[in-house]
Amino acid sequence: MKAIVVSQYGGPEVMEYKDYPDPSPGPDEVLVRVAATSINPFDLMRRSGQAKDFAPIAFPGVFGVDVAGTVVGCGKNVRGFSVGDRVFGMADRTYAELCVVKAESLAKIPAPLDLIEAAAIPLVTTTGYQLIMRGALVQPGQSVLVTGAVGSVGRSAVFTAKSLGAKVFAGVRKAQVEQAKALDVAGVVALDDKDDVAALRTLDAVADTVNGATAELLIGKVKGGGLFASVLGPPKNSAQFPAVKVVPIYSQPDPKALLQMAKAVTEGKLTIPIAAKRALKDAAEAHAEMAKGFNGKVLLVP
Repeated sequence: MKAIVVSQYGGPEVMEYKDYPDPSPGPDEVLVRVAATSINPFDLMRRSGQAKDFAPIAFPGVFGVDVAGTVVGCGKNVRGFSVGDRVFGMADRTYAELCVVKAESLAKIPAPLDLIEAAAIPLVTTTGYQLIMRGALVQPGQSVLVTGAVGSVGRSAVFTAKSLGAKVFAGVRKAQVEQAKALDVAGVVALDDKDDVAALRTLDAVADTVNGATAELLIGKVKGGGLFASVLGPPKNSAQFPAVKVVPIYSQPDPKALLQMAKAVTEGKLTIPIAAKRALKDAAEAHAEMAKGFNGKVLLVP
């Protein structure tokens, strides 16, 4: 098969489109012909070596998390999937024409959802869902601010919190305020406006997707006993707020949550913008473009 192969950590230039051995499924795995994968910030971290302490690449290796495609083979213990099924989920080594996925990590793509566009959904929506459900532990009527609210993970967190009956505030940059109003939230906060942040009342929780100086400001807005959940680790000043519980979230495959979020997408209740579709062979160029900023997901199509 063809795949994007890396033999060392580095910039986009280390990514080579070349032949790589076909994978074969283990007893509990499914072999998927990849219709599309997508680029996530985590992919850039793995490629650069920034994530090597907890997510190393075995060189020469393939990386990538999101997958949408068609089942072409199943391990002997697999039940519930058959050759020809359209599936999606979180996996590894998805920047390729074929990949193997644990059956327990896969779900069948709902009929209305486009096979290629389904690749935009798994990691970001699952992360946003878990940020609220496992991290912020939002209850009906509670106030929660989601940072990076117009990003794909942020949108998913906003939707999940709203579906629980929370009072949700969208934290964005000033340039994104009008865009954030379309999320139909209780309020929009310009996080790069000190006066806007200063005016914030005490919150029950913050669901953070940006970290940095923004997180350091917002942890001070969480009430005693409240929660600060983040996909990027604790704010540097978290020790100054011992009454706030900081909860790191590392996304785990959850097919039930994925199907719930995919249903919201198909019903128009949740939008995950797709900025571009690129050929898999052009993945290095797409990574370089991503580093400059993209308003939406970038899909890679073999």
